[in-house]
Amino acid sequence: MLKDVIATRFITPLREGGSMPGLVEADDLGTYVLKFTGAGQGRKTLVAEVVCGGLARRLGFRVPRLVTVELDPVLGLAEPDQEVQDLLRSSAGTNLGMDFLSGALGFDPLAFPVSAEEAGRIVWFDALVNNVDRSWRNPNLLMWHGDLWLIDHGATMIWHHNWPGADTSAARPYDASDHALRTFAPDVTAAAADLAPLVTEDLLAEVTAEIPDAWLAGEPGFDTPDDLRRAYARPLLARAAVVHDRVTGLEGSP
Repeated sequence: MLKDVIATRFITPLREGGSMPGLVEADDLGTYVLKFTGAGQGRKTLVAEVVCGGLARRLGFRVPRLVTVELDPVLGLAEPDQEVQDLLRSSAGTNLGMDFLSGALGFDPLAFPVSAEEAGRIVWFDALVNNVDRSWRNPNLLMWHGDLWLIDHGATMIWHHNWPGADTSAARPYDASDHALRTFAPDVTAAAADLAPLVTEDLLAEVTAEIPDAWLAGEPGFDTPDDLRRAYARPLLARAAVVHDRVTGLEGSP
């Protein structure tokens, strides 16, 4: 399970992206980027972060460590922005935190070369989880201590917004024509050979077990949180074996 910490100080809102996360300190003396349950995208964004972040880490990618953060909205009383105060009030309880990578730089494809092997692994992973938010416009990649780190997986697994159509949605191809790493000639086939066999029922059960019950409760069509956890695992297991053949938009990449 994810480590649970308690927010002790709200530092500042981070006004980048649509969800407006915040920066907080916690009782373990860590500093975290906090994603709120009360944000407009809702708790499914946090579930996607947990599933994709946990899966990425287990497959060998560099992603910030995730924790659950207990938030008392009183921490935001000194915040002058009414919108931020409203967000804090609506997010009382369990939220999602990720390690703050102090000093990290946003990825620039003109400044940071990436091997075809690493590019292929990232494109394959993004195809697996159907990440539509790793474009050259918004890479959601950071350079930290000379290494490439993956962040922000809230816009993945779009099928979980419509469970009755999940199987159909999950079977669609992945369009990589705007992917931030397209120009590095990603070797998706080699990545699939290495990574696909690692995506097993047991691995996905381990990953989905980290989703807090509170973020799964009340989903129409599911009797228990564990039923919903299995629903999250099922499309990923099916995609892992075949998704490399469903990646489009890399034709003609350098």
